[in-house]
Amino acid sequence: MSRYRNQLPQLSGHPFLTDGGLETTMVFHEAIELPHFAAFHMLRDDAGVAKLKEYFARYTLLAKRFHTGFILESVTWRANSDWGERIGYSRAALADANRAAIRLLEEIRAEMAHEEPVVLSGCVGPRGDGYFPKEKVTVQQAADYHQAQIDVLASTAADLVAAVTMNYVEEATGIARAAQRSGMPVVISFTLETDGRLPTGQTLEAAIEEVDGATAGYPAYYMINCAHPSHFESAIAPGAAWASRIGGLRANSSRRSHKELNECADLDTGNPAEFGAEYATLRRERLTRLNVLGGCCGTDHRHVEAVAESCIPSWPRP
Repeated sequence: MSRYRNQLPQLSGHPFLTDGGLETTMVFHEAIELPHFAAFHMLRDDAGVAKLKEYFARYTLLAKRFHTGFILESVTWRANSDWGERIGYSRAALADANRAAIRLLEEIRAEMAHEEPVVLSGCVGPRGDGYFPKEKVTVQQAADYHQAQIDVLASTAADLVAAVTMNYVEEATGIARAAQRSGMPVVISFTLETDGRLPTGQTLEAAIEEVDGATAGYPAYYMINCAHPSHFESAIAPGAAWASRIGGLRANSSRRSHKELNECADLDTGNPAEFGAEYATLRRERLTRLNVLGGCCGTDHRHVEAVAESCIPSWPRP
């Protein structure tokens, strides 16, 4: 059974850490082949499960060290029907993989024995590409498409659904509606370009307002992911009221554009210390409600550690 579905502890404003760039870590640091970047494929054997546990352990130790809450994100970003079919998964096998991903998080949470809240998040990715919305669907089509995965996650101990790398509002809105039908809290995380806008050209402010308007404000909060802090800093004015809806950040370590990242053969890990300082500046000056801190492409535990070192010591305590 879910532990926090009815009252997400991260809404209290207490600091929460999460992990970094799982897929880039596995591909570039661990030399593990992930077909179509589908990390859930690692759940098929004991070796893959062991490697995932090893990966998450690096981050859970940080939560213990800094006395923060922690959000365990499932490895199900690609575990929807279109991507699953490309890898050879039947619908039944895909449902099993989603359930197995949450069971893994339950095991990790039990092994942590952490005194702070540890939240289980069921990750939902886009139907298409995470960078470029080549084939957009309507709100209703998105809701109908993602309902199957969200219903499976709702049947597990997952506390919420996190829609990650959303690059246009129709799909984000559809996922929010599907989550509401399943009785699941939902977090929407938008991908941004180097100009701080969605790949469609829409501003982040307009995207959040549109999803909120179409769902009566159903998302618990919003996040930004898969963009470097320098890409969107200037798009968020200090004191902007709409920015209070942004509760989480999973930034890229690289300043490269999505096109450049797609075309490069190396991994740009940037500078972890600089990365951490940028988070602290954003939280102090522009994202004052930010309390879920992690990373995306190119980041690993060193980046999240630097973020914690920059942000947590000055965190207001009750």
